[in-house]
Amino acid sequence: MGRPVDVEIISTDALTEAHVAAWRAMIAANPALASPYFRPEFTQVAGSISPDAAVAVFRRDGEVVGFFPHQMRGGTIQPLAAPMNDYHGVISRPGEGPCLEQVAWSLDAPRLRVGAWVGEAQEGEDRETLMVSMPDGGYAPWYEERRKTWGKYYKDKERARRSLEAELGPIRVERGLRDPALLDRLIDLKRDQYRRTGRHDIFECGWTRDLLHALLQTRGEDDFGASMAAMWAGGKLVAVEYSLHAGGRYHFWFPVYEPGLARCSPGILLTLDTMRLASEEGYRVFDFGFGGEGYKKYFCNANQTVREAVVMRPGLAATVSDAAVDLLNRAGKQRGERLRASMRRRWAAIEACETTRANRFLGAVGAAQVAFARGRERAAARLSDPAVSG
Repeated sequence: MGRPVDVEIISTDALTEAHVAAWRAMIAANPALASPYFRPEFTQVAGSISPDAAVAVFRRDGEVVGFFPHQMRGGTIQPLAAPMNDYHGVISRPGEGPCLEQVAWSLDAPRLRVGAWVGEAQEGEDRETLMVSMPDGGYAPWYEERRKTWGKYYKDKERARRSLEAELGPIRVERGLRDPALLDRLIDLKRDQYRRTGRHDIFECGWTRDLLHALLQTRGEDDFGASMAAMWAGGKLVAVEYSLHAGGRYHFWFPVYEPGLARCSPGILLTLDTMRLASEEGYRVFDFGFGGEGYKKYFCNANQTVREAVVMRPGLAATVSDAAVDLLNRAGKQRGERLRASMRRRWAAIEACETTRANRFLGAVGAAQVAFARGRERAAARLSDPAVSG
């Protein structure tokens, strides 16, 4: 752990011009903080919307050495705007800010939960986020290299584009869209996806929807803001993607597509076209967040290591004792550590979205019911499959 620091907790609207200037200087000096989530504009917008938001200002010998935007949910401290915040950590110059454990100790909360911590940490486990780092020539040489490396995959997508156009009509793609009605359509499609897949609806709570709308109307320094790209085929909207961007980095955030057209891969086609159009405007890093979706391996050629951890106040149990978390753990008990980790991540999203204990518990019950039901379905499938049961 680094040298001791003093901490002051302030509201996000109490950030002064001097704070913001120091913040920007720290980002400029620290390449690990290149993501748009680290920009002061993100904190200012999110802090005006997310309940119980604050900023920890760290000082050493009277000098500001770091900022940590966060929110409180019950007895848990989380990064500001979780579960929407795909990167988080202390805003500081390299080696000057407090580490994860110092932050937890300084804020004196029962728990500090992080899912993508950038910076020094001893607790938790490493995870990798995936991205595309464009060559100097931009999209064309990147696509050429990918097509040579993954020829079958990209030829299949080229066929999918032709099929989509043959089925519905001419394809049109637009980027830099900020139409609130289009965003509402994206959110509706995303909520439908959550219902189909049994995931917690992060937009049910309301403030997360408000955050996306507010960021869409924000214009900050160095092209900070949010925008959408959309694809139409024959006049029909087939895919939309909401992204956050700043500097030369473009973060794909919420992609959706019409599920009835999955065979034509409209979401992937839109991502390719978005990268082509954005690279023409100077973007060189396209961030895809965590892995999991199979298509990302065909795109990405770079990564960033982040930390997932829960730091407990000294003297508390080594594992989280909430009844809701215990319920989720029991739902995943028969599937081992991997499923339990998935259940805990689901709980982290529920805990972050829902601002009352009752709603958090109801969300956890719903997630556990989905897990139990899927477990029964898998067990039934195994018993009915002669190749397995025999």
